[in-house]
Amino acid sequence: MLKLCGFAASNYYNKVKLVLLEKEIEFEEELVWADRSPALLEKSPLGKIPYFEVNQGVLCESQSMVEYLEAAYPEKPLMPADPFGAAKVRELIVFMELHLELVARELYPQAFFGGTVTDEVKTRVQKLLKRHAKGFAQLARFEPFIAGAEFTMADCAALVHLPLVSMASKAIYGEDVLADLPVRDYTRMLGERATVQKVNADRKINQELMMTRIK
Repeated sequence: MLKLCGFAASNYYNKVKLVLLEKEIEFEEELVWADRSPALLEKSPLGKIPYFEVNQGVLCESQSMVEYLEAAYPEKPLMPADPFGAAKVRELIVFMELHLELVARELYPQAFFGGTVTDEVKTRVQKLLKRHAKGFAQLARFEPFIAGAEFTMADCAALVHLPLVSMASKAIYGEDVLADLPVRDYTRMLGERATVQKVNADRKINQELMMTRIK
């Protein structure tokens, strides 16, 4: 059986987990911390989570993982059949992860973990996030889902990334860089799905465990 390895406090882990749940794929979970141990580096060369263990071997990088799931388990598709529609879904995922979440990630040490971020970093990140948020507003649909009328793989990414961008920017700058978009109503709507409720419940439990480890 497919095994999802990592920890449920990770947004990228939960992106993959939500795809698994939405596609109703049977899987096991193995708790693996991102400790860069030799055992982890053997499975994931950069010591990142999540990663898969499948019959054919090990697969890392969350987008590669969900693309594998879409191809290997096509019964409940999370990508449009139309090539252009599928490309637009991928476009949204890349934009959210590369231009929003990865940029906001520099704020996480202070926003979420009691650390500090230099004023130089704060200024640079704020400028980027404001510009990228305007670009994202041109791509995101919210009709009612992020890519349009149907729930897609882009929603699995949006659910786990957008709230972090909002919370981190609010914590550091006193304003949510995504405030002009209906992110709160959107995530509340997604929260009505049983799959999302499962992901959120497991995340809260794992966050408590992670904070115990940090302390």
